[in-house]
Amino acid sequence: MEPSRLFRTSWTVLAVAGLLMSGCSSGSSSSDSSASPNAVNRQPQKKADAVQVLQPLPAAVPAGLRPYYDQKLSWRECGIEGFECATLKVPMDYANPADGRDVKLAVSRRTATGPGKRLGSLLVNPGGPGGSAIGYLQSYAGIGYPEPVRARYDMVAVDPRGVARSAPVTCLSDSQMDTFTQIDQTPDDRKEVDELVSTFKDFATGCQDRSGKVLGHVSTVEAARDMDVLRGALGDKKLTYVGASYGTFLGATYAGLYPSRAGRLVLDGAMDPSLPALTMNRDQTAGFETAFTAFAEDCVRREDCPLGKGTAKDAGRRLQAFFTKLDKDPVPSGEDRKLGESLATTAVIAAMYDEGAWTELRSALQSAMDGDGSGLMRLADLYYERDADGSYENLMFANPAVNCLDLPAAFNGPNDVRKALASFRKASPVFGTGLAWAAMNCTYWPVEATGRPSRIEAKGAPPIVVVGTTRDPATPYRWAQALAGQLGSGTLLTYEGDGHTAYGRGSDCVDSTINTYLLEGKAPKDGTRCT
Repeated sequence: MEPSRLFRTSWTVLAVAGLLMSGCSSGSSSSDSSASPNAVNRQPQKKADAVQVLQPLPAAVPAGLRPYYDQKLSWRECGIEGFECATLKVPMDYANPADGRDVKLAVSRRTATGPGKRLGSLLVNPGGPGGSAIGYLQSYAGIGYPEPVRARYDMVAVDPRGVARSAPVTCLSDSQMDTFTQIDQTPDDRKEVDELVSTFKDFATGCQDRSGKVLGHVSTVEAARDMDVLRGALGDKKLTYVGASYGTFLGATYAGLYPSRAGRLVLDGAMDPSLPALTMNRDQTAGFETAFTAFAEDCVRREDCPLGKGTAKDAGRRLQAFFTKLDKDPVPSGEDRKLGESLATTAVIAAMYDEGAWTELRSALQSAMDGDGSGLMRLADLYYERDADGSYENLMFANPAVNCLDLPAAFNGPNDVRKALASFRKASPVFGTGLAWAAMNCTYWPVEATGRPSRIEAKGAPPIVVVGTTRDPATPYRWAQALAGQLGSGTLLTYEGDGHTAYGRGSDCVDSTINTYLLEGKAPKDGTRCT
């Protein structure tokens, strides 16, 4: 993948970071309107709740894994100035490391630029699941993280198993993916429901046919174990890590498995690992309403707002009416594909990740309402990682592959969705119906889930900084509160604002706080708030 394709704008990075529990044509979801942005007290889950606790692995490296930890990485030029690349071998199945089925993971780094004493390696992950960490490193983190951090750390990324350059999961051809992204996710009758079910089944079958060998071994637990192998191969005693969105789940899982080897961990735009899939999807749906409300309140005050004047609710009703119109009568986009309701919804969702995209969204919506869908199509294509030549990266294949292995499906079938529709619509009048049906994406998955909702406590780990944004459009603020409450050493840093994640997005308070932690090991006081 050419990183410049994925990271053409800063908000595209955020959209990829926020996929999480996405369905086929409605990306991710977001912050929760029921969580008070001014609340200081976290919301730890009561231990009496029937949720298991992630147990640490033995501190000693098992003999069967020692050859993996002791491997020497052979660094070579990547073709991108300043970056090196290598290949890391890990076992396909950690329960049977001697069976000869290794997975080759792509790794990249940019060595510390100095001055100052080198502090070791800083591993970064942009989230997804399915976002390329190497693409993120080479196009943003390795050159865009604060200079004092890059001066003292080797910036490192590994594409997790199943993602991008690391045994990527594939499911559909490009033409099949075009059809998949346009399927109607607000079915009006039994026939359309059957078509949606058939689409999910075909997608799952395609993943099994094309990627069956790795499909059962792309879980977050396995990816976290891979990170520990990488830590060993890099020669670091402890892991230093910055993870965004889903990357917080990956980082928290690492801390839960290896608390004694956790170093300075920043979990930005945090997930709550104790939630089942249904709750997670519904929480995210409520968050999209929060994100859209922020956009709409800004839009109706502007002369160029395509959703008219009045209140945010008025704007929401007009957007719903436009989606309904597109469902019946798609508009041209300047190519063979027409812009229908599903792609238009994806486009709006994609632009919710950063307020910097709101101007483009207003323009694209107005053009679509005037009969030109090219602007919204571009936003949807950026979200799906669809290139101008019609080819797709593997983001939308890796995403459900990881999600469906990590948690049992939210629904067992259409009847379950119908029962939940009212609660999803209550969470978001604008997006609720589509996101409820999208949550059926794991229902027909060919591999049984190996993970379960789990509290992560990581007892014995040093202070872990958990960052939450009050109106985050992909990870509800209360998830950050919950994760910080679960972690034995969690400390909550709150950014009062819009957009997905907080580090490196313009808040001097957030950036200086995290920089101090990474460079000096001084964690912020629990409950610190930034604007």
